[in-house]
Amino acid sequence: MELREGQVAVVTGAASGLGLAMARRFAAEGLKVVLADVEPAALEKAADGLRAEGADVHARVVDVGVREQVLELAESAYDTYGAVHVLCNNAGVGSGAEGRMWEHEPNDWKWAFEVNVWGVFHGVQAFLPRMIKSGQPGHVVNTSSGDGGIAPLPTASVYAVTKAAVVTLTESLYAHLRAEHARVGASVLFPGPHMLRTGLWESHRNRPDRYAKERPRRTPYRSLGQWEAAMREAGREVRFTPVEEVAEFVVAGIRADRFWLLPPSEHSDAQIRARARSMLDRANPSYLESFILD
Repeated sequence: MELREGQVAVVTGAASGLGLAMARRFAAEGLKVVLADVEPAALEKAADGLRAEGADVHARVVDVGVREQVLELAESAYDTYGAVHVLCNNAGVGSGAEGRMWEHEPNDWKWAFEVNVWGVFHGVQAFLPRMIKSGQPGHVVNTSSGDGGIAPLPTASVYAVTKAAVVTLTESLYAHLRAEHARVGASVLFPGPHMLRTGLWESHRNRPDRYAKERPRRTPYRSLGQWEAAMREAGREVRFTPVEEVAEFVVAGIRADRFWLLPPSEHSDAQIRARARSMLDRANPSYLESFILD
């Protein structure tokens, strides 16, 4: 689809990081932007900053894991602007699970699935019927991750499982849209090719009481800065992709109606080939060996 002035983009997880970068990039194209996030103060700051840059902004506090709140977000967006052309289901959390899978707390899984998977599904059901019915060009972007979307990082298995689900959800959505001859496209986004500086590392700050940890953590949560310092001490280089570059990649992908928003990467390509080769050869997943812990 062509992005034109006056169109409307909805972005979840929009108060910071990649979500805010995407909202700012859409605003630069002249789109009106609807920001949704679970953090009121951060959301207000993001909205004020975009308005100061000349953007037309509507902001709403939303927990995407709560269906009613996402439905209300859609009502609010349509009441405010009368249409939605771009939907970015971007909100996500890291669960904070520790240890082996059989040691994980069920609440770690419940919370991660509620936000990372159900949040995407809620967005699809809240917005897609009206986007399709309008007959106008539109596009949906669902944020996945190379962790799970390509091959799992076993040390973050809960997150990986949710992001793998987002890929399959989006593939199915693409097929359904094509079967309906809808003028709405779909893409699955793998942010990168390197790590991003986002608030995902501090997801626990927004963990709802209904999914509280059932027992104390064995180790304190680590911030991105602490993790980066530990990698540096271990002699491992950590590379980062600016969120602005990812936002630019998203805009280009929407214009090209590209399903796989997967930036070129030797590492990712090698993982894809190794996983596919393992499946085709009916062989054990040797591509996971480098992640197997003693």
